[in-house]
Amino acid sequence: MPPGRIGDRIRMHVTTLQSELVSFTRALVEHESPTDVPASQRGVQDLIADALESLDVAVERLPGQQTGGQLYGRARWGGGPGAQLLVGHSDTVWPLGTLASMPVELDRGVLRGPGVFDMKAGLAQLVFALRTLVELGLEPPAVPVVLVNSDEEMGSFESRPLVHRLARAAARTYVLEPSYGPEGYLKTARKGVGQFRVTIRGRSAHAGLEPETGASAILELANVIHALHALNDRERGITVNVGVVDGGVRPNVVAPVSRAQVDVRVLASADARMVTERILALSARTPGVSLEIEGTVDTPPLERTPRNRRLFDEARRAGAELGLELGEATVGGASDGNVTSLHSATLDGLGAVGGGAHASHEHVRVEGVVARCALLARLLLIPVEERPD
Repeated sequence: MPPGRIGDRIRMHVTTLQSELVSFTRALVEHESPTDVPASQRGVQDLIADALESLDVAVERLPGQQTGGQLYGRARWGGGPGAQLLVGHSDTVWPLGTLASMPVELDRGVLRGPGVFDMKAGLAQLVFALRTLVELGLEPPAVPVVLVNSDEEMGSFESRPLVHRLARAAARTYVLEPSYGPEGYLKTARKGVGQFRVTIRGRSAHAGLEPETGASAILELANVIHALHALNDRERGITVNVGVVDGGVRPNVVAPVSRAQVDVRVLASADARMVTERILALSARTPGVSLEIEGTVDTPPLERTPRNRRLFDEARRAGAELGLELGEATVGGASDGNVTSLHSATLDGLGAVGGGAHASHEHVRVEGVVARCALLARLLLIPVEERPD
């Protein structure tokens, strides 16, 4: 069948499913699922598990120790020996009870509600893209594998080893995080993220009677803050932010201790190494004061690697076949795509078109949800790039 006709069939079929797609998205949003309430993940994961099982996807629940666990699915269909990974998360930043003041509402093609954009509409797109392939009898060249974790909003602190493992075995990875901006740009670059903690130890003294015998940890903190902020380089995409500071015991005591918590974001792995080395190499300038520094850039940047570029080019062609013009963006936040890109070609931001992530105006455009669902279904059919041994 000519490629264009496949795109037409997919687009038309997803359009006929629009009402069900919206209803499923609403149902996901109406199950509130904050990361820090592990039991709250069950409702969302039940809906997804039931839907996947009806599509002949073998589903396994992986219980969490400190989280709501992960949902793993592997289709019993799909050609070839390889796999293609679809990644999403069921957790949101919204506390239980948010629906009372922020109800799910559909108005003139816009669906609103807590977590609808980040990223329950993306989860619905994932399910309905697979359904479209099944109902149209279209065989993908690699087996679809699904991972829905429940701790992404807290950095995937428990599920990250599984993300690594599945990405290593995948020919490519599609991440259903929301798109960027009103145009729905795909996210082809994300900053890597690191957290550092600086503890400064000085020596206390009476600030009025004998300040010269003390060594101010707060004075040294000022030096450290200046040194850290000097590492910022907007052109290279390096941001270093001292976001939390504390120290001292009383106004009339020379401060014996102070602390700083630092957020670091970089666009390139080389810059991650450079910034880490410079932060860990900081030394005290105030006599009698010592520094203790810990931390690293533990979430790597999602970079525009050659294999990621090739996958984006394929996405642009698939989008054009569906009448979509796809752009790309660089964003400062991280996702599981930062990790999967280490191991397999990755395309991120394939989720909903809308806005207001983590904000009271969170929403998606139904038209965009339908179009992105069709895009994912088409992407699952593109030939798989052979991986080097």
